Amino acid sequence: MRGTRVREARAAAARWVAAEAASAANFAGAFLTGSAAWADPGAVLPPTSDVDVTVVVTDPVAPPKLGKIAFEGVLVEVTYLSWNQIASAADVLASCHLAGAFRADDPATLIADPTGRLARLRAAVSAGFAERRWVRLRCEDAERRITGGLASLDPDRPFHDQVTAWLFPAGITTHVLLTAGLRNPTVRLRYPAVRDLLQAYGRMDVYEELLGLLGCAHLTRERIGGHLASMTSAFDAAAAVARTPFPFSSDITGAARPVAVDGSRDLLLRGLHREAVFWIAATYARCLKILAVDAPGETGHAAGFADLAADLGAGSPDALRHRAREVTAYLPRLRAIAEEIIVANPAIR
Repeated sequence: MRGTRVREARAAAARWVAAEAASAANFAGAFLTGSAAWADPGAVLPPTSDVDVTVVVTDPVAPPKLGKIAFEGVLVEVTYLSWNQIASAADVLASCHLAGAFRADDPATLIADPTGRLARLRAAVSAGFAERRWVRLRCEDAERRITGGLASLDPDRPFHDQVTAWLFPAGITTHVLLTAGLRNPTVRLRYPAVRDLLQAYGRMDVYEELLGLLGCAHLTRERIGGHLASMTSAFDAAAAVARTPFPFSSDITGAARPVAVDGSRDLLLRGLHREAVFWIAATYARCLKILAVDAPGETGHAAGFADLAADLGAGSPDALRHRAREVTAYLPRLRAIAEEIIVANPAIR
């Protein structure tokens, strides 16, 4: 069967917006984000990918993230954003996660723009996107997300929450460098993406350092495959009982299984087993959070998670604090590598 092209997936997402969001009184527009905004429209959308859509609302505070929705054979991931969060081009240009959606003056990235305001914002952001001052500010934004995230590490919280509080900031080290290289600071595939970037700049030594900060540089494909099998079991158990809403709830469903489970398996099959560890660990922690609330008697998956955390050198609260200090200590070097990339990148002016 012929795969779905990116342009077809984008069109399906636009139809979802028209059918489900555009008639709301607070609707102010919608645009593509993430890989859907960066991808070649003619490319085939992998079955392990979704289409990220941001719906802009007039509310001072945006509603909670809607998450992944299966629509016309496409998995659409919907996030809400208040106009207050994109009040000016400067606000967007300084954001490592928002600027990429407007980096090109491409009308196809705008799904709905009833006032024309998004088009004006896109024109201003695309004009300044590659300016050195804005690239540096976006790198600083990513770095603040690292330090802010690590500050939330609390030894009194459940262990899976502690791992999450370390894991995501450690993973944002990739976003600092991807931002410096004018590349998509993608979420699930951040490590394959930064691997490609650092290979292009001849800095695979830095890539090994990033894997070291995550604790997976030494792990074999067989060992990671075992962790994926354990996570898959936890995923299926959590998806079957999930009732309590969490910001990530739509990631732990049958509809999202091709992304969370099959996407990690695909990386293993491609020889990118270490690159799969981040999302395996993130998904595993989320599954345990769901099980702890909605099936507290289902404790059989905790041992597998403990094994994974131990393999990452993060098997206890003390170990997690040590790993967090390692990430913090690495930031000056990370900043220097980002600056090297900025200076060497001919597209940055």
